[in-house]
Amino acid sequence: MSTKISVVDQQGKALKEKNLSPKVFAVEPNTALIHQAMVAQMGNERQVIAHSKDRSEVKGGGRKPWRQKGTGRARAGSNRSPIWAGGGVTFGPTKDRNFKKDINKKMKKKAFLMLLSDKLKEKAMVVIDKLDFKEYKTKQFDEILSNLEKNILKSDRRNILVIDDQKNEKLKYSGRNLEGVKIINLENINTLDLLKHRFLLLTESAIDSLEKKYQD
Repeated sequence: MSTKISVVDQQGKALKEKNLSPKVFAVEPNTALIHQAMVAQMGNERQVIAHSKDRSEVKGGGRKPWRQKGTGRARAGSNRSPIWAGGGVTFGPTKDRNFKKDINKKMKKKAFLMLLSDKLKEKAMVVIDKLDFKEYKTKQFDEILSNLEKNILKSDRRNILVIDDQKNEKLKYSGRNLEGVKIINLENINTLDLLKHRFLLLTESAIDSLEKKYQD
């Protein structure tokens, strides 16, 4: 597998060839490991919202509804009983559920590198020399992406993850209203975002930072 990629400018024209580290961009895929990393991240991000009250949490139940014997009715100890209307819920969803899953750092790192390698192999990754904007311009960023899609990615459906190696406010606000575009900095790169997006756009400095961090 080739670990060379062209570095392009904002018009999509090739500027130079860049050699990529095979330790980062030539890792053989393992679908089972990638799936495990994906499930772990989704479980750890999941919020427990649904919650039903059991008989200890519902209002009322301070006294016995009627005496035990002599009324002709079934005995009852509390109006909080699950068989009463307005009573507690038996076996309902509770906020005490825990969906967190553990995955060790080496496995998580390897799954992430597999996805990066797959993006390169499938020619779904673009390296741009820089993404500098003098002002907040959505139209300018849209034109840059259109040039890359037309000249390199050969796609008319936008689904791209944009990664810079530093916080770039002008880039962030220029692209936040564009459909099919997500912008993150290098610190927030993760398995799930790489899986969700078909294409990957990185700055050259982001590539250098990735190699420095992960090639050991």
